[in-house]
Amino acid sequence: MKIILIGNYTRDRQESMNRFVHLLAKGFGSQGLSTEIWIPASFFGKFFTHTNTGYRKWFGYIDKWIVFPIILTFKLSFTKYKRKDYFFHVADHSNSPYLSYLPANRKAITCHDVLAIRGAFGHKDAFISSTRMGKVLQNWILQNLLKAERVVCVSSLTKIHLEELRINYEKAKNKGKTTKLEVIYNSFNNEFKPLKKQPSLLSDCGINTFSPYILHVGSDLLRKNRKLLLDMAITLKDDWTGYICLAGDPIEDELKAYAKKNGIYDRLIEVIKPDHEHLLALYSSCEAFIFPSFSEGFGWPLIEAQACGAPVIASDIYPMPEVGGEGALYNSPYDAVGFAKAFKLLLKDDCLRQELINKGFKNTLRFETRIMTERYLKIFRA
Repeated sequence: MKIILIGNYTRDRQESMNRFVHLLAKGFGSQGLSTEIWIPASFFGKFFTHTNTGYRKWFGYIDKWIVFPIILTFKLSFTKYKRKDYFFHVADHSNSPYLSYLPANRKAITCHDVLAIRGAFGHKDAFISSTRMGKVLQNWILQNLLKAERVVCVSSLTKIHLEELRINYEKAKNKGKTTKLEVIYNSFNNEFKPLKKQPSLLSDCGINTFSPYILHVGSDLLRKNRKLLLDMAITLKDDWTGYICLAGDPIEDELKAYAKKNGIYDRLIEVIKPDHEHLLALYSSCEAFIFPSFSEGFGWPLIEAQACGAPVIASDIYPMPEVGGEGALYNSPYDAVGFAKAFKLLLKDDCLRQELINKGFKNTLRFETRIMTERYLKIFRA
C-alpha cells in the first residue's frame, strides 16, 4: 500500500495540523509504507505571511479551492495513482471538499473537531462565532464530510457531535453510501518526557529556577479560558503567590488590563510560541498544568503535560476527561474557586500529587504513534 496524505495550506498557519500530517507520514513510514504529502501551493497567497484573516483569506481561498483542485485532478490523471494499492487520506476535516476529487473506495479523512461547524449552526457551547461567509464555508465543509466513506474522529465526543450533525442536517444526503465513523486518538506529535530543571531554558522564558508557577499552553481563543488562571490566583490570595505562565499566543490586552485591575499583573509571564525544548522545560517545572477549556476536539497539551510529569487540573467538559483519564483532576471551567481548591490539595498532599503524576504517565501510554498508525491502517484496508 502507498499512502497519499492531503495536508493543509501553509499560509493558513495551522501548525498543529501541519505537525499531524507529518506525524502520520512518519508513523506509516515506520510500518514500511511509502507516503507522499500533497499540500496546496501558494500562488496567490505567496504575497502574504498568512491568509487566515481579513481580505487575505480570499487569496488563500483561490489557492485552496480553485487552483489546488485543478492540480489534484491533473495529478490523479496519471496511471499510477489509479492503481488500487494507492490510498488517499485527507488529514484535516476542514479540507473535506477535496474528497470529491479522490478515487472512490480509496479515501478517508480525519475529523479533529466540529467546533467551527457547530458554531456556524449556532451552538453556543462551541464558543466559536461565525461570519456570514464563514457559515457558508462550514456548511460546505459539513456537506462533504457527511459524504465521506470513512471518517476518523479523534475523540468520542467529536464522533457524537458529528453523528448529531448527520442526523439533524437533512440537506446533506449520503447518496446511498454509509459513512463509517471510527474513533482513533491522536498520538504525540513530538517526543515529550520529563526534563530536569534547566535554569537557562527557564530563564529564557522569564522564569527564575526557584519561582513557582502554574502553566497554560494554547492560543488566546475565548474557548481556551485563559482568564481562569488569573481568577485562580486572585482566589488563592496569600495562600499562593506564585506566577501565572501563559505560553502560546501573546496575552491579549483585555487579560492584561484585568490582571492590572486585580493587582497581579507583575505575576504574569508571557512565553510566545516556545520551541519544543523550552516547552518541555515549562511543562516539567510547573507546579501544575491548568487546562480549563470550554471546548476542545482533543486537547494535545493535556497529555503533553502528563508525559512531562506535570500534575494536571483540567476542565470537566468532554473530551478532557476522555483524553486525560485518571491522570488529572477535573472541575467546571466556570468555577475558578473549584480549580483553586484542587490546586491547594496538590500543594498540601504530596502523595496525591505523586499519584496523579504516576497516573498521568500511565495514561499517556494510550497515545503511542504505533497504536494510532496500526488503527488507521486497519481502516484503510477494510
